[in-house]
Amino acid sequence: MLETGVRAATQDDMPAVRGVARRFGLLGGWRPGSPDFLDAERAFGTLLLAPAPPGEEDGLALGFGGTLRRGELTHLADLFVLPAHQSSGLGRALLARLLAADGPRATFASSDPRALGLYVRHGLRPWCPLLYLTGPAAGLPAPRVRVTSAGEVAALDAAVAGGDRRRTLAWHAALPGVTAYAAGEGYAFARATAGGVLIGPAGGATPQDCANAVLGALAATTTPGTTTPGTATPGTATPGTAKTAAPALAATTTPDIGKIAVPGPHPLVPALIAAGWRIRDLDTLMADDAALALIHPDRYIPHPDLG
Repeated sequence: MLETGVRAATQDDMPAVRGVARRFGLLGGWRPGSPDFLDAERAFGTLLLAPAPPGEEDGLALGFGGTLRRGELTHLADLFVLPAHQSSGLGRALLARLLAADGPRATFASSDPRALGLYVRHGLRPWCPLLYLTGPAAGLPAPRVRVTSAGEVAALDAAVAGGDRRRTLAWHAALPGVTAYAAGEGYAFARATAGGVLIGPAGGATPQDCANAVLGALAATTTPGTTTPGTATPGTATPGTAKTAAPALAATTTPDIGKIAVPGPHPLVPALIAAGWRIRDLDTLMADDAALALIHPDRYIPHPDLG
């Protein structure tokens, strides 16, 4: 087993952590220089670093892992080890620290059989596929939605995602290009970027409430005039503060490609595929028995990086 000290990542370690993240192509959907999911893991969960041994590639990392909390539930968001150091025990060391706390646990596992087996040994079971879909954002049904706030939808999000994470939602809502929408008893966050619109998290009191919010958010992001007055204004802000101005990106571009991570049991899977969306990747939603009782994949759409 490789001898290296696994420890909490500090701000000074973030370049090394992001160096590993870039090796695995994890930062493509995040704007350089702006906060990203690694900052969220440090702020609202746990971010661990496996530094290179002293004297060997000082200032670099061999791997990292991160979690985010939703109430008592721990969502394992990241576990990455550089290829040259895989099967060395480093991943097991990171995971043992990340999942040391009691409480429900869940993750999105890749198809790597080593990772699946490792998670099973920590009490998680394969539950359902998580489909990463991409397709035309326009031309879908467009239920009316209103702009809302992270605080207004936090309770509903907790009910479908397995636990309260209102601070994480407020942080996400303050990022450039992110807007929260509501439709009936459903909600959806949409992030407009030059590469398209990313939906998530989203949820609803029923599967149809969730689907309506997602479809409405897609339409509102791509077609002006499809929202009704709400409680917040889309825009940018310092994390944790209210938004006051529309983002420059949204004013100059119209994203026409939608991106979304949909659990297999969700009714949007057949609807979007019938509309020409394609499966570009596939993970497995894994959880222990306690988390299985809390998460509702038929009426919940996770964020690919934030859960």
